[in-house]
Amino acid sequence: MPLLPSLVSPEELRDALGDERVRVFDATVFLRRAVDGGPYTVESGRESYARAHIPGAVFADIPGTLSDPASPFPFTLPAAEHFAAAIGRLGVGDGSHVVAYAQDAPMWATRLWWLLRYFGHDDTSVLDGGLPAWTAAGGPVESGQSTYPPASFTARPRPELSASLADVREITGNGSACLVNALSPAAFRGEGPGAYSRPGRIPGSVNVPWNGLVDPATNRFRPPGELAASLSSGGIRADQPVIAYCGGGISATVDLFALSLTGRDDARLYDGSLTEWSAHPELPLATG
Repeated sequence: MPLLPSLVSPEELRDALGDERVRVFDATVFLRRAVDGGPYTVESGRESYARAHIPGAVFADIPGTLSDPASPFPFTLPAAEHFAAAIGRLGVGDGSHVVAYAQDAPMWATRLWWLLRYFGHDDTSVLDGGLPAWTAAGGPVESGQSTYPPASFTARPRPELSASLADVREITGNGSACLVNALSPAAFRGEGPGAYSRPGRIPGSVNVPWNGLVDPATNRFRPPGELAASLSSGGIRADQPVIAYCGGGISATVDLFALSLTGRDDARLYDGSLTEWSAHPELPLATG
């Protein structure tokens, strides 16, 4: 039995903070974009983490040490050896229970959850509502930098949780899986300022926006029954394999986490998402 549920409340986390197995991480990244569109500027959340974080929490640098340094894209699944070394340096070992949180949108916490799950580490929780929920519940914060002692992490990759460009190309030709786009309805339709080289969605996709799965006022996840209804009404069927994507493989992990809260652990992430797909001019994109 895991030490904590996969979605953990501020109160549950506070009770568990003294446990030597618990490793708490602030995984925040800020995506800045000009009003007229264009690629996002990736900004680390380390500075705001240093101003205020959950006591003892360590900063997890998702676009830096926890992504593939050789990739042309800012967020790419790293090699197993790279991830194991990086997460081990942060203090996560095979016996650790990780709690991930973000300072605002939950997608950075769910990305860390997904990365750990992909590399075989199931004892990972997401703090429901992130840092705002923690402080709203009276949780204390501290400033500065915290560290954990280095640990030994054994990576056990689960390639069945990831989908490649080739996998997605094949599906668009035969409809053998449900492609789920986690972006806003406007981005799904290809409207407004774009962040990728071409607007639109992968043909045949359904739309389950990540932010419809959380309470807009608190970023706390909706109850499992509401999640199941949202996922189903968005076009996800229980009898069909699921591949989720977004712009860069981040917000789609919110959909994957929501699916797991409803008991579905088999869905895959198209890690390259629209950043990769739209960069290939021969690949189709649908709009409207």
